[in-house]
Amino acid sequence: MTIQPTDVLIVIDLQVDFCPGGSLAVRDGNTIIPLINRLAMRFDHVVATQDWHPQGHISFASAHLGKQPFIDTVETPYGTQHLWPDHCVQNSAGAALHPDLLIENLELILRKGFRREIDSYSAFVENDKTTPTGLAGYLRERNLRRLFFVGLAYDYCVGSSALDGQRLGFECIVIEDATRGIAEDSQRTMRDRLDAAGVKSIQSNALA
Repeated sequence: MTIQPTDVLIVIDLQVDFCPGGSLAVRDGNTIIPLINRLAMRFDHVVATQDWHPQGHISFASAHLGKQPFIDTVETPYGTQHLWPDHCVQNSAGAALHPDLLIENLELILRKGFRREIDSYSAFVENDKTTPTGLAGYLRERNLRRLFFVGLAYDYCVGSSALDGQRLGFECIVIEDATRGIAEDSQRTMRDRLDAAGVKSIQSNALA
């Protein structure tokens, strides 16, 4: 597969809190950073997303009396919300992009999840599946249509972004060895969803 001048590398949530030592760490999440740095040098266009939660965000277990992260859920107007430890709080050190992420040609950092009462896994729409982030419009106005996804976490924000991008008419490809996931069962479920939606999955060595 040959990278085209109108392709985009989309780096999902490669932030301190999602890497080892962070409050919601993905195992080995930092190990993909050198590969992503190398991949970014081969693309003319690179976009990154950044979780950017206010204090007391609806996804934080600490915002719900007696609830435990990773275990409990709450029901919201947009469906079931998994509860997590406090993470990627606005202006905190944990919300920063990982310092080892060195991408000189990064064109846009899109912040998501900044509305207190709704979470946002996808880079395109919040979890109500109707509130847009603006990324689709940005890409369309620049005539960028084929999107390659890397980052964290495969089974949540990476996969959700690729699914929504495909639904919105983009050609979406996940570079699997440049992602890491949270749990084996949810990674299998996400892989099945991506396959069913027609999202391609490749290894980085498939890029010519």
